[in-house]
Amino acid sequence: MAANRDERTDRAWDPPAAWWPGQPDLIGGRDRTAGGTWMAVNGAGVVACVLNRPGSLGPAPGKQSRGILPRLALAHPTAAAAANAVAAIAWEKFRSFNLVLADANDTLFLRASGSGPIESFSLPPGVHMVTARDPDDEESPRVARYLPRFREAPPPDPAAGNWDAWKTILADRSGPPGSEINVPERAGFGTVCASLLALPRTGLPIWLFAAGPPDRTPFRPVLPKKEEA
Repeated sequence: MAANRDERTDRAWDPPAAWWPGQPDLIGGRDRTAGGTWMAVNGAGVVACVLNRPGSLGPAPGKQSRGILPRLALAHPTAAAAANAVAAIAWEKFRSFNLVLADANDTLFLRASGSGPIESFSLPPGVHMVTARDPDDEESPRVARYLPRFREAPPPDPAAGNWDAWKTILADRSGPPGSEINVPERAGFGTVCASLLALPRTGLPIWLFAAGPPDRTPFRPVLPKKEEA
């Protein structure tokens, strides 16, 4: 997975760590405003990443923070179980959202449109891109520009530490406003951090995190390497 996080630059956050005593195996970035997370992984090797749908940026009266959704999902040991649990949530409690859930066996996309039940879909093998819209929706200028680049790029080799092609894509600030994958700050909003994450069949996830825009901030390991027996 490769992910740039776009957010208000004045919204305080903490880099990925074990921030939640009630979920000691959960590693994720923490939003200091609401206490939730935009992306996290649990001890079973399940990752969750939440995104806003179009026109739903920020909080709303009477709605819960969407940052609690990855935490709810990652109370479960598989991506499939996590998807079932989230799909059963009362959708009226939240503004619209997209949620990506994955483990070493499955990748699922959940959509809450804000006007009906939460829907869950399996993503087939291959390279996909999710923004505020549905997966691979080329109505998104960002998807139209960058999905072909991701599909044509040499795949990462996480075990060897080689993410070079994907790092280059994540760092790109070119293009008309609204199409950049690395958003320059405008009116207090822009790309604030980035992640590269892999889920091996065995062993710990590999997560590299840039605590700032990825064109000017180095990626550093989040999770320690598993010690040899």
